Amino acid sequence: MNAPLSAVEQVQVCTVLPTYNERANITPLIDGIMQGAITPHRVLVVDDDSPDGTWQVVEALAGQRAGQVVLIRRREAKGLTSAIQHGIDEAIGSYDADIVTWMDCDLSMPPEDIPRLVRAILEGGADVAIGSRWTPGGDDKAHGWMPRTLSWILNHWAMLLLGRQVHDYTSGFVAARAEVLRRVRLQGDYGEYCIDFLYRAGQLGYRVQEIPVICVPRASGESKTGVDLWDYLAKGRPYLATIWRLRFHG
Repeated sequence: MNAPLSAVEQVQVCTVLPTYNERANITPLIDGIMQGAITPHRVLVVDDDSPDGTWQVVEALAGQRAGQVVLIRRREAKGLTSAIQHGIDEAIGSYDADIVTWMDCDLSMPPEDIPRLVRAILEGGADVAIGSRWTPGGDDKAHGWMPRTLSWILNHWAMLLLGRQVHDYTSGFVAARAEVLRRVRLQGDYGEYCIDFLYRAGQLGYRVQEIPVICVPRASGESKTGVDLWDYLAKGRPYLATIWRLRFHG
């Protein structure tokens, strides 16, 4: 499925950053992305009108780095999945991106790992590359024992029902060829979109490659993943429903 891309220096990569109240993290994140870029690189920040003024910080950066940083401020639409998809559509439709990457914006996913995902596509023949916590060499140091255990259980349940070609179905740290993203649009309300996307891409014959990454504690701000066991269990229901739907209903 993987048609060759042009020379590295001509490949356009866009990183989509969905933000909500990440004012303290967004500047070092963008700096880290741009400093490590191995191709012409653009950062698209899709901000859901953050009350803490994240969009104002990005607006100033966009003024200083014209063409490299773009702000998309959403005043009405909300949600992680729709924000990422909005950014993907802009990256491909408006900026002719050959590869689109996305990640969490709390600095738990090291921006210096983006080139490793991009190289997996440019040099390794992958169509989709993900930063994986649950493949050898990866780890999740960002969370305590309870969320790590629940994530491990969830991903092993996904492997049991959907296949062991992916070990971290809930990664959220993704790079993909534009060709894949034109065919497979994101579905879901929150992180379950990643399970759906990876499974459907694989079903279409696209090659998914896992790159081991070590997630670290967020640099600043409050986690949006969960606050206690009941919160994690409540947020986990859509993930389980997605796995069940894909396995038994396609």
